[in-house]
Amino acid sequence: MSNKSNLLEGNILSKLIWLALPIMGTSFLQMAYNLVDMLWIGRLGAGAVAAVGTAGFFTWFSLALVRLVQTGTEVTISQAIGRKDNEEAGNLAASAIWMSIAFAIVFAILVVSFASPLILFFGINDPNVEQMGMTYLRIVGGGIIFSFINPVLSSIYNASGKSNVPFIGNAVGLVANIFLDPIFIFIFGLGVAGAAIATVLAQGLVSIVLILLLFNVHPFEGFRGPKHPKLVSVSKISEIGIPVAIQSGLFTVFGILIAKVIAGFGKDAIAAQKVGVQIEAISYMTANGFAAAVGTFTGQNYGAGNKVRVIEGIKTGFVLMSMFGILTTGLLYFFAEPLYRIFISKGDSIPIGIEYLKILGLSQFFMCVEITLSGFFNGMGKTKPPAIMSVIFTGSRVPLAYILSMPVFFGLSGVWWTISMTSMIKGVLMVWMSLRLIRCYKENG
Repeated sequence: MSNKSNLLEGNILSKLIWLALPIMGTSFLQMAYNLVDMLWIGRLGAGAVAAVGTAGFFTWFSLALVRLVQTGTEVTISQAIGRKDNEEAGNLAASAIWMSIAFAIVFAILVVSFASPLILFFGINDPNVEQMGMTYLRIVGGGIIFSFINPVLSSIYNASGKSNVPFIGNAVGLVANIFLDPIFIFIFGLGVAGAAIATVLAQGLVSIVLILLLFNVHPFEGFRGPKHPKLVSVSKISEIGIPVAIQSGLFTVFGILIAKVIAGFGKDAIAAQKVGVQIEAISYMTANGFAAAVGTFTGQNYGAGNKVRVIEGIKTGFVLMSMFGILTTGLLYFFAEPLYRIFISKGDSIPIGIEYLKILGLSQFFMCVEITLSGFFNGMGKTKPPAIMSVIFTGSRVPLAYILSMPVFFGLSGVWWTISMTSMIKGVLMVWMSLRLIRCYKENG
């Protein structure tokens, strides 16, 4: 293990930053894929944005399976490396790759086969928007295998402390996407379908780069490329990853149910929320990237029995992401209008989008705290507590959104307030849960 990727010794702040920056950079690159798509699709009008946004809810379902393998891989491999058990780390890596391929094939078949009823479920009542949504979903769903493989390959590198490799692969893909989007959308005249094709091709290029590097830049000592999957390794990955997968899957279900409420306010409301989510992803993706770094740092040191470094690591991570959360809150609240107009410069969705950003901006600090501390739990192998807490309060958004969006209350803004308030509650509870875990770890190990 190189000195830079060795997380078991050295200055904690510098180690965390060195590990986190490429992971956060990779998260930004992944976010940039969507932002680039929205920049070009936004030129096609609110209908095209609404179509992509609607289809996006179902591709988000894939994240549940991706997170199962990704989280289980990062935690188990980082802990194995901390114990200096490279043979087990290799078995885990191989099993994770095969699991991602199997899940991708099943998901692709389902999404492509049922694209029509899935889009019609929202009841948008705009045939043009619905048709564009079906087309986008079929193309992206058919090429979903790359979106499964890439995060898992990245998690193998992240768990070993070599987070710069996934950053390189995703950077190549982003550059390709920047050029492919306008070519397929406008020059070839394919519109929404062109955006889907460009995304699949770019993700495929990322897979090629990461696979080539996998055989030349070994993530950890003793790794010699994929082997046959091991049942015991699949079991370990699943045990850690299933709570996170359930959380992610239900999060998407809740999101779809809330989207039905939003759809009742028209395509401008859908477009405003879709663009707003992409902008808000600045903090969400950054926090997730940093949480992955915290999880890897915690996992390696927990596996090695370095109790002091585990505790100091989460304290350092908490302070850093708290500062970022405060900064993001100010950015979304005070610069809501110029941020939104980057994507849609005119139309009735603008005031809706501005209100969305301001209300959701108030909860960014709490969201960053919640996600970062979840990384701490994951690194310890305790994925259930944060998942259960998140499911309960994210699930409460559905009835609250229906109630608060009624004309007698707040209308559409009631949906935004529901999301923001529950995020605040989750952030506060996660701090309390983390303090209890730290106390228990100090006393019992």
